[in-house]
Amino acid sequence: MKLLIKKGRIIDPIEGIDEVKDILIENGTIISVSKNIKDDFSKGKIEVIDAAGKWVVPGLIDMHCHLREPGREDEETLLSGMRSGIRGGYTRLCCMPNTDPVLDNEGLMNFIYNESKRLDLAEVYPIGAVTRGQKGEELTNIGLLKDAGVVALSDDGHPVDNIHLMRRALEYADMFDLVIIAHCEDKILSADGVMNEGYTATKLGLAAISSYSEQIAVYRDVSLSRLTGSRLHIAHLSTAGGVEIVRQAKKEGVKVTAETCPHYFTLTEEAVEGFNTNTKMNPPLRTKEDAAAIKAGLAEGTIDAVATDHAPHTENEKDVEYNYAPFGITGLETALSLGIMKLVDEKILTAMQLIEKMAVNPARILGLEIKGISAKNRANLAVIDPDKEWEVKEDGFESKSKNSPFIGWKLKGVVEEVVLGNKRLMKAVKII
Repeated sequence: MKLLIKKGRIIDPIEGIDEVKDILIENGTIISVSKNIKDDFSKGKIEVIDAAGKWVVPGLIDMHCHLREPGREDEETLLSGMRSGIRGGYTRLCCMPNTDPVLDNEGLMNFIYNESKRLDLAEVYPIGAVTRGQKGEELTNIGLLKDAGVVALSDDGHPVDNIHLMRRALEYADMFDLVIIAHCEDKILSADGVMNEGYTATKLGLAAISSYSEQIAVYRDVSLSRLTGSRLHIAHLSTAGGVEIVRQAKKEGVKVTAETCPHYFTLTEEAVEGFNTNTKMNPPLRTKEDAAAIKAGLAEGTIDAVATDHAPHTENEKDVEYNYAPFGITGLETALSLGIMKLVDEKILTAMQLIEKMAVNPARILGLEIKGISAKNRANLAVIDPDKEWEVKEDGFESKSKNSPFIGWKLKGVVEEVVLGNKRLMKAVKII
């Protein structure tokens, strides 16, 4: 297969390119990147994509999503998760281990890799559990998990409360060049809270979660990273206090990185008014001041990555009273658009910086291969119309679940083409 992408604005932080050029791909490999490529069409069939006025970027990487398989295929499967990711411009997905059973052994890692290879769409990389069954009692066999191909370790959804066990986890993970992705929450302080502590929670009569639940846990785990010299990655950062702790730790040379999610720089606790359970997530939506701090952290580099924390739930699960609904929202299909609208358009980040946080830094943190849009490299890219508007509708999701707080929103930024190797995963906004 020959594919010629014409006149696209290549935004590639890996190669340091932000320029309008053509890209010629043959049999899954980039043959040439230059201006005005003139291919000999007589030598074989060639498909042409007119990318004028559009972005051509490296395939996005979501370093934090929940694909639910095995065990909760009613919420999501590897197939539906891949399709959801492709719709959002992602070619690589890193799935969290809180499945049923938990991804805590090499057999289940083999299942993830074999099934994703069979489906042959986006690439899926498993994140292994820190503790067996995510119970916080006994470490998994980290060496065997590394051999089985995990790209990180996490008990996401369940902080490792035992501080001695967390220290040992950091030390062992470091021996195998793995990073631990920490869910930073003091569960005792969070108690039975369902939204952020403050005026809005009081007005709505809902049990609250203090921002200090996150901040205390971030401080503890950053302190352990400082003590052990091991790498630590903070998941779904949501508070100004948490940003400040990470900021100071980085200045001291602590090996800490952090991510946030689009909902934390787009929505605030006020979105909970109306009791829409699609606004219920953990950590919860915070204040305007917290959202501003998240944006500042992204702009200055304190926050390294934008992840989705894509957490699908069925309609029946969410269609209950707010107190009883599960935490979590879908995010793969809206993340890029929210990044364009709330970060690039508002001049918090440049387009290059946004792509770096969504495609490059996740790979660097997890040790995944990083190759840009240049000759001799495997094709791995997405073509995006950054100005095209679309409405978020329930029947428009590729995900099996529809629990998005953005349903009914008008967003901008549409992924039109996705190419991975010799496969066009999306063609003219349609997934193949």
